[in-house]
Amino acid sequence: MILCSTSITRANLLKKAGFSFIQKSSSFNEEIIDTKDPYEFVFLASYGKFKECLKKNNDNIIICADTVISNGKEILRKAKNKKEAKEILLKQSGKEIKIVTSMWIFVKGKNYHRIDETIYKFKKFNEKDLNNYLDSNEWKGKAGACMVEGFCKKYIESVRGYESTAMGLCIESLIEILKEENVY
Repeated sequence: MILCSTSITRANLLKKAGFSFIQKSSSFNEEIIDTKDPYEFVFLASYGKFKECLKKNNDNIIICADTVISNGKEILRKAKNKKEAKEILLKQSGKEIKIVTSMWIFVKGKNYHRIDETIYKFKKFNEKDLNNYLDSNEWKGKAGACMVEGFCKKYIESVRGYESTAMGLCIESLIEILKEENVY
């Protein structure tokens, strides 16, 4: 199995579910995608990565995914610096957000695609707590600088969907597909 992603969080999700895999990166540049629709963005980004990975590894099970956060008005991508991370997180504080993950799977010569979402309603973030999180740099590389398994967890007021989707890889959907193909 190949996880075509450098995400530590995605790798940890697969490990926790008991999968053996090799992690590889993709050369696809998602910065070229020009859309304000979070569903279209994750579809195009994950598909671009999937095509790149499939060119080199079509004899294995391949998993590619991409995740974005939307506050209903805009896509909240990965922050480039601490100031931007704070701005992005403040757009989520006390609000409802959608975390959207698109996943492509290649198994036994077949392509599978899923788009899953998890909706969170957050309480207002405590400023001191927020600043401590920003200082920790744990937000780096995270869609919307958000960590539902970390900083944001104590602010969750309600949730609809799987935490794994919010963390970047819907393990529940992946297992369903692999069971269907008799490889799990």
